[in-house]
Amino acid sequence: MTAIAPAPPSARVRATALLPRLALVIAALLATLFTAAAPATAHAALTASDPQDGAVVATAPAQVTLSFSEQVAMGDDSIRVMDPQGKRVDTGELRDMCSGSTIRYGTALHPGLPNGTYTVAWQAVSADSHPISGAFTFSIGAPSATSVTLPDQKVGGGPVGIAYGIARYAAYAGFTVLVGGVAFILLCWRRGAAERPLQKLVVRGWVTLTAATLAMLVLRTPYTGSGKFADAFDLDGLKAVLDTKTGAAFLSRLLLLGAAALFIAVLFGAYARRQKAAAADTTGAQDGEFRAEEKKETSDLAFGLGVGGTVVAGGIAATWALAEHASTGIQPAIAMPADILHLLAVAAWLGGLTALLVALRKVPDIEREAVRRFSRVAFISVLVLAVTGVYQSWRQVGSWSALTGTSYGRLLLIKIALVAVLVGVAYLSRKWTARLGEVQAEEPEKVLAGADVSRETSAGSTSGASAGTDAHTEAEAETEAGTDASTEAEAEAAGTDPKRAAQLARQRAAREKARETRVRDSDPGRAGLRRSVLAEAGVAVVLLAVTTVLTSTEPGRAVEKEAGRGGASAPAVPNRPVKITLPFDTGGQNGKGNVRLELDPGRVGANTLHLWADGPDGKPLDLPEVKISFTLPAKEIGPLPLAPDRASAGHWTASGVQLPLAGEWRIDVTVRTSDIDQTTVQKNVKIG
Repeated sequence: MTAIAPAPPSARVRATALLPRLALVIAALLATLFTAAAPATAHAALTASDPQDGAVVATAPAQVTLSFSEQVAMGDDSIRVMDPQGKRVDTGELRDMCSGSTIRYGTALHPGLPNGTYTVAWQAVSADSHPISGAFTFSIGAPSATSVTLPDQKVGGGPVGIAYGIARYAAYAGFTVLVGGVAFILLCWRRGAAERPLQKLVVRGWVTLTAATLAMLVLRTPYTGSGKFADAFDLDGLKAVLDTKTGAAFLSRLLLLGAAALFIAVLFGAYARRQKAAAADTTGAQDGEFRAEEKKETSDLAFGLGVGGTVVAGGIAATWALAEHASTGIQPAIAMPADILHLLAVAAWLGGLTALLVALRKVPDIEREAVRRFSRVAFISVLVLAVTGVYQSWRQVGSWSALTGTSYGRLLLIKIALVAVLVGVAYLSRKWTARLGEVQAEEPEKVLAGADVSRETSAGSTSGASAGTDAHTEAEAETEAGTDASTEAEAEAAGTDPKRAAQLARQRAAREKARETRVRDSDPGRAGLRRSVLAEAGVAVVLLAVTTVLTSTEPGRAVEKEAGRGGASAPAVPNRPVKITLPFDTGGQNGKGNVRLELDPGRVGANTLHLWADGPDGKPLDLPEVKISFTLPAKEIGPLPLAPDRASAGHWTASGVQLPLAGEWRIDVTVRTSDIDQTTVQKNVKIG
């Protein structure tokens, strides 16, 4: 492939040429709010509990409930309640009490718990696939000493968490190199399909992504559970992982990587051979030039590879979008396609940058036009990053205060600085691209043709080389030709000596490599571009590391939601439930007393109800029957009957009590003290 050098541009042309560069800088600055791998909307967070952390309750609760900011996955062993001696006092059965936007789970406690301090330990997996955990204490009657120690390490940490994080980083890096390397070949330098260094790069990207996916799959059980490496070999745990959304995403990714292997085989097989044949036949010296039908077949094959590669790459990117942050939170129908485009744009930019660096380093005759094409691909990628990144950042940060006042926001600011540096270095690379292999307009020739320089006269050198340098190059070529002839004579003299033949072969390979290196480094444009691209790649590695940490950090929107209890940002569950006390008198013997009713959280949606009956002496009164109903007269709703379950003597409870609308609700409590004596008492309460 040849490159025709343009004539020196006029001042007007130079000014016009600056416009796309300026647009690139502006677009890249807008893209500073992007996240290069599956931007997060929120990790689930515990918003409330009943009993609350540190609370002292008069009587033993019938259950412990936890409320979360978003959907979570929990199992029967996800909530554990332990007495002061460390013995479990919960039934081990998980209760799903979710309703509408209220995410709540609980577990029942054994009746008749004695006074003392109890410890609640919980763990879950949020909808964005990240494990969360925590612990707190509450007391019955009065606080007491406890032998239970609160865990100081959250689930997902420790050595297993580090290993899982490394695998996650390797998966992002492998995807970037795999997709970006292929995109560089098909969009920028098709002849590169036949170049061994680029083939190795793409294959290594595929191997890295496959190995990282397998590692995350087997580490998923200890990562979300015990934190012990031994659990990675638990087949039951692996089966449970495959039943989750994250496990299905890993399995789908492995199947798509199988399809990617077939794609790579065609790209570096049939397609590479066609490109190699086309390059060898450009002189027309052979019988029958590269015919039109052969060109059409090659073009059709390239089109098929482009479409197939896009589908496979998009499918692999979708395994992140469908299983992690983009699939939860607000506007998932928009966020998931945006996340897929975001990942593909990152791979095309940073992966293509890696492929360009390898080509500049290992391939002696990459054409100038290939570098120019990549510059255009990078520009389009940055525009896509700008649009999708700003949108995703709005989803996960939410406010300017979260940008500076949360760990997530500060990490995002670090990423902003890294992207700014990356764009600045990219601008220098574009300048070197403009200078790369410049030749006189009247002397069209191939640039960076390292193999030809050793055989041609000064016409094969770059425009920056002088006539003296050309003559020196020609002299070197003649000297090397003489050396080669001498080496051949020595090889013939060696005869049947295999050791001598092997030594001569190594010497020839070393001379050839030294000659290619000398030719490659003789072009100052190429050397400058290689240095700037290497700097870009170094910044990109750090940028990807920051992004990996970012995906494991609770976003600012979720942090501010937790911190904003009360006022405009009040959580779904208030701190104080509705509590009422109603005296009753059925008229019969032992027919007097009080009922104490507690409705938690006392809001629209699902609520938990507790009712205690006390006699005139304040002792628990075990009534034969208690009935409750709720009525909203203003909306003509109700009565909604409820029959609570008996938890212990004088204590009844019910979970999932649904109150569909806000307003002034009337609570009617029917108390029966004997077969014929009963009464109904009522009170109005405001439900928000």
